[in-house]
Amino acid sequence: MPRLPLWAAGLLALSACGSAVEASAPPHAGSAACVAAAAHWPASVAGQERRETSAGSPSVAAWGDPAIIARCGVSAIGPTTEQCVDVSGVQWVARQLDDGVQLVTFGRDPAIEVLVPTDYGAAPLLMPAFAKAAQALPTNGHRCS
Repeated sequence: MPRLPLWAAGLLALSACGSAVEASAPPHAGSAACVAAAAHWPASVAGQERRETSAGSPSVAAWGDPAIIARCGVSAIGPTTEQCVDVSGVQWVARQLDDGVQLVTFGRDPAIEVLVPTDYGAAPLLMPAFAKAAQALPTNGHRCS
């Protein structure tokens, strides 16, 4: 069986590392509020550099591998009794997933969703990186109780 030259194998490895993170743009990603919020995405999160996404929208961003994914333009959460945390003046509803945590801004419309893989530990500790983007969104009067 023919073998790839070492330089070709290296190129394949590099292209795999540089592939775009699979993520879709949410329904309100093109809103003026999300365009403004996206201007405040952090350059790095948890020491991880920003990566390209497949979404084709500045309202969707990713950092690291496994990827931390942020999407502006998800529907706002209405009144809830779910776990809510306040980080840097921004309230987030946290939902445990099989492979990490989903955090969605609370009291902002549209909302930002951040998906944090388990590998990064306590997800709320990463939320200060998203404070400026979240604060750029309009409030809707809902507050955590």
